[in-house]
Amino acid sequence: MDWKVFATVFGAVFLAELGDKTQLAIVSFVGSGMGRFTVLAAAALALVASTALAVAVGVALLRVIPGDWLRLAAAILFIAVGIAVGVEAVGEIRA
Repeated sequence: MDWKVFATVFGAVFLAELGDKTQLAIVSFVGSGMGRFTVLAAAALALVASTALAVAVGVALLRVIPGDWLRLAAAILFIAVGIAVGVEAVGEIRA
């Protein structure tokens, strides 16, 4: 196992997930009386499943798109989503 890659991916995903709507939903589930270990197991499995899907899609795309282009496309999409969220937030603030 490449521990440098592991640490990089872990750190990026961990920081990206802090304080997002998934965590708020989990807090809500636990707060409504659902069993904390059941919620933990379900949330962990959901994250593993969504990550597995992302890896599978990435591997499939790498068969038809060079890695550098795939990274660039992902970066552009990430920036575009960020801009869209920012524009929406500004619109809500002005309203």
